[in-house]
Amino acid sequence: MATYHIETYGCTSNRGESRQIERRLRDAGHHRVEGPDEADVAILNTCTVVEKTERNMRRRAEELEAATADLVVTGCMALAQGEQFEDLDARLCHWEDVPTAVTNGECPTTTPDTEPVLDGVVGILPIARGCMSNCSYCITKFATGRVDSPPVAANVETARALVHAGARELRVTGQDTGVYGWDTGERKLPELLDRICDVDGEFRVRLGMANPGGVHGIREELADVFARNDELYDFVHLPVQSGSDDVLEAMRRQHRIEEFREVVAAFDDRLDHWTLATDVIVGFPTETRADHQQSMELLGEVRPERINITRFSKRPGTDAADMQGLGGTLKKERSKAMTDLKMEVCREAHAGMVGDTHEVLVVREGTGDSVKCRDEAYRQIVVTDAEERGVAVGDVLDVEITANEAVYCFGEPA
Repeated sequence: MATYHIETYGCTSNRGESRQIERRLRDAGHHRVEGPDEADVAILNTCTVVEKTERNMRRRAEELEAATADLVVTGCMALAQGEQFEDLDARLCHWEDVPTAVTNGECPTTTPDTEPVLDGVVGILPIARGCMSNCSYCITKFATGRVDSPPVAANVETARALVHAGARELRVTGQDTGVYGWDTGERKLPELLDRICDVDGEFRVRLGMANPGGVHGIREELADVFARNDELYDFVHLPVQSGSDDVLEAMRRQHRIEEFREVVAAFDDRLDHWTLATDVIVGFPTETRADHQQSMELLGEVRPERINITRFSKRPGTDAADMQGLGGTLKKERSKAMTDLKMEVCREAHAGMVGDTHEVLVVREGTGDSVKCRDEAYRQIVVTDAEERGVAVGDVLDVEITANEAVYCFGEPA
């Protein structure tokens, strides 16, 4: 039996892969330890979304190699840029091959009744791996490949196991959840969400990132699923990436701005209030001042409550890496302008909640004696003096919003 230390970087999908790895290791009788110096093997699940992350992954791999007898590197950087680790004494593995590598081929198959690995009361449910896009700037596709969708029934059984193990929040993840089922010729996401919501138990479901191009063709059906299932957080993550059709074409995104607007409109029509999250890349090589202004105007129009802003970073092997880039100063200026707009939009949305009462799920402990909660639209609400108020992780309660910061609110049990 081995002791292992695992570190995970990047997106929720990566964390879901690590949960799967841990589940199989635990089935085989292996035990997790907190530090690499205590472990027989260290596992590094990498991300390579931008150049800074790549440097951090390389540095951390070097540190883990020095601290442990055996190092296994997996995840997107290991699969897309394995040459970056060639000089290290490390084994590079696909996610699925890590448990076997750790135990020299002796790790048994997970049995259906094995209790899943939870993160507190949160269960991560990867519904598929890969995507159907070919974005010119993306290196992750070299690691994940085209979408590979397990059957609906298999994902529902995993959801049921997570709920029965104590999950109060299920996070449905994937590189692009909107194209779930496309590899089988069907668009199965609405059916899957309906069936997950039918699982017995008290829990909430958060749908992970779905590209507008995949959602557009099912936008009305998907919005109807949200409207009829209280278990679903009214939260949708649609990464638009730019407000300019010219830039989207250069990025080889599968949607255009009007399609993004139509998806937003479908949810506006069916939900009284919902949270729109989106991603924007600032300073793509072809982005002009007018393109940047179009992005600013789009965000000001649709007013997403969550905006993830990334400065363009060339990733090796991608087509965009060969484009003439914009200067760092220009990207910084545009990023700052968009961040200022983001904070204005977010602060306005959260200030508008003060005085309202919302039902929340307590999902994790916060700083000191506080807890972090999520309301119906996945907005974060902090309740202080939790122990004194008798509030614990996993509870569902009504709170009155008493104050706000830019990206979260404070509430008191009603």
